[in-house]
Amino acid sequence: MNDNKLLEIQQATIMCRQCPRLVDWRERVAVQKVRRFRDQEYWGKPLAGFGDPHAPVVIIGLAPAAHGGNRTGRMFTGDDSASWLINALHETGFANQNTSEHKDDGLVLSHVYITAAVRCAPPQNKPTRQEAANCFHFLVEELDVLKPRIVIVLGRFAFEAFRRYLNNRGINTRGLSFAHGKQETWTINSHRLTLLMSYHPSRQNTQTKKLTHDMFLEIFQRAQNILHDEARCF
Repeated sequence: MNDNKLLEIQQATIMCRQCPRLVDWRERVAVQKVRRFRDQEYWGKPLAGFGDPHAPVVIIGLAPAAHGGNRTGRMFTGDDSASWLINALHETGFANQNTSEHKDDGLVLSHVYITAAVRCAPPQNKPTRQEAANCFHFLVEELDVLKPRIVIVLGRFAFEAFRRYLNNRGINTRGLSFAHGKQETWTINSHRLTLLMSYHPSRQNTQTKKLTHDMFLEIFQRAQNILHDEARCF
């Protein structure tokens, strides 16, 4: 059942043209390209979430990269952030391989679904508040279908999107703030939900060592530990 509902959301996402600035940018980038990818055909459309349709863990990023996901047609694929994320997922048992280069590279995610707050590549990686609001319903629909036990937000922008989701579900988030490594847990309709916060694996964070390999890996290992602890309780 989840498979069909997620497929409907994915198809609606790919067809979206609600934000003129983002439509113009993603399509212009797909035509102009960059030299190193000039012989490749770019995706140039919005990106849907992907992964295990029954995943207990959902990862929320910011938005597709202009020459990563906007080129390859899959989130966290074909750029440095993808390398960091998929390597961490592989090391902690959530992915079958440690690379994410193109849509048909054989990557399979287990117990994880990857999505984003905004579905089109934004200029300078900075969506506007209105663009985020336009995309928000896709995230709500995915989370409502998946009903994850753990949500991992990558960066403050993703955190704010998920915080809005919590508010819409009647959770009081007053005083809730973003910080790498923080963990919060709530009960929603007898459903236990844990939030894990991480810096985004952008080059700005990884090259300056604001986010290190060990810091990033610990987040996903903690998610696995939570899943294992819950399994032992049943």
